[in-house]
Parts: sequence; C-alpha cells; structure tokens
Amino acid sequence: MAATGPRNTITRQGDDREVGVKAATRIWQGTIAVNDAGVAAPGRTAPGLVALGLAQETADNTGGAAGAIKVKVRRGHFYLKNSSGDPVTAASIGKDVFIVDDETVSATNAGGNTQSVAGKCFDVDAGGVWVTIG
Repeated sequence: MAATGPRNTITRQGDDREVGVKAATRIWQGTIAVNDAGVAAPGRTAPGLVALGLAQETADNTGGAAGAIKVKVRRGHFYLKNSSGDPVTAASIGKDVFIVDDETVSATNAGGNTQSVAGKCFDVDAGGVWVTIG
C-alpha cells in the first residue's frame, strides 16, 4: 500500500554491514569477505562469489553452523596484495580485478572464468593494488 502521508524512514550508512559467517569458517580481520550462498566467507579463487568488502574484525565460526555469528564488513578503497603470476598494472586502473585469495587480486580472470570480481582497480604501485570494493 502506498504511503498516505509522511513517514519516518530508518537509514544507515551504506559502507558497513554485518553478515552471517559460513559454517566451519574463519575470516581474518583486514581480508576480503565474499558472499558465498548468503553467508560471508574468505575471498578465494572460485567463480560466482560477490565481494562484500573487508572484514573489520576476525570472525571465528570454525565450530558453528552457518550464520551462528556475524562479521562486520566495510566497503571502500583498500590496499591489497598484487598477484605475482597475473599482476595488476596501471593498464588495469578503472577495470575489474579478480580475487586470488583473501588478500590478493589479479589482473585477469585466470583465463578460464575461475575467479570472481574483487572490485575496480583504483590505483596500483610497486607495493600493491588499491581496489574499490562495493
């Protein structure tokens, strides 16, 4: 039913959220968290995952069921490791980069559609890659 007058709409900042953690899983603070069938899991080489952001705390659900605990994740620009086998270069700025593991990104999708998008390359230098997640 459509509103018939003013309403008090609840809001929240769009950069932070809490997501249930996958069963038997630990996500380390400062690493890429992905949506894995509706729960958060560490970033890894796999197709079909969606990068949620970086974990703001370590979440240890190694002994729990899916969603038994939650992890805080944040969207934004993050400085991640660059793949040694498929490095991100300045040519990748503005383009998608891909998840290798929970702290590393690569320039391409491993040639076989086996990796998920981490986000957009914001910048790159000799030490790593700035990635915009979210």
